[in-house]
Amino acid sequence: MELKRLTLSILIITKNEAELISDCLLSCQFADEIILLDSGSIDSTPEIAKELGAKVYIDKEWEGFGKQRQKIQNYATCDLVLMIDADERISSELQSEIKCILNGGLPVNEVYAIPRLNFFLGRYMKYSGWFPDYVIRLYSREHFRYKDDLVHESLNFGDAKVKKLKGYFTHLTCRDLFQFQKKQLHYAQIWASERAIAHKRCNYSSIWIHTIAAFFKTYFIKCGFLDGKQGLLLSFVNANYTFNKYTILWINKSENSR
Repeated sequence: MELKRLTLSILIITKNEAELISDCLLSCQFADEIILLDSGSIDSTPEIAKELGAKVYIDKEWEGFGKQRQKIQNYATCDLVLMIDADERISSELQSEIKCILNGGLPVNEVYAIPRLNFFLGRYMKYSGWFPDYVIRLYSREHFRYKDDLVHESLNFGDAKVKKLKGYFTHLTCRDLFQFQKKQLHYAQIWASERAIAHKRCNYSSIWIHTIAAFFKTYFIKCGFLDGKQGLLLSFVNANYTFNKYTILWINKSENSR
């Protein structure tokens, strides 16, 4: 008996992504439906998305990445969902793999991990811990939900089997170092706040231990030196991000102890 083809919803959460959203959506046109949940863009992101066939919803009540991903999943109607960000594009290889999956049975106890080829200051990184950079983004809509994480959200997939795909996202991670650093600082603040709420603390020396370890791991253990000057710069960026995380956590501890 021939299996019925599964349907696919591609889901995108956005805010002020007019510069990037067109190419993202053009790579998604093979889906049965494309849904965009915007959290209050003041640019033309929603209008561009509508012109390219996406169903657009607006929700300005931001509660974190995990909850926002679950909100958009609630709008989906297809068998499988694929989460994608505005700065990601679906390669032709990944599109072909997904089409093969749609022709199979419903993967009730399976989720799919997709590698990302990350772009950093003019170079697609092959080392530095940035490739293959698997993210779990393709799964059964009815069987899996996102955790309520503020940042670096993750799917709650329990004991489901994780299947790694070969096709990849291209990810425009960092085209502008200043904007990237601003985003990293924002993430560091959220990370420190989450740890403070969980009563996690750090001392002054641990700031430097973790910072030095972050550089060493990226440049030497993850072979960042093979990514040339971008690998060196990324090692410093990772060290700076780590420094910010632990410094903010240490400051919070100091202020709370007064």
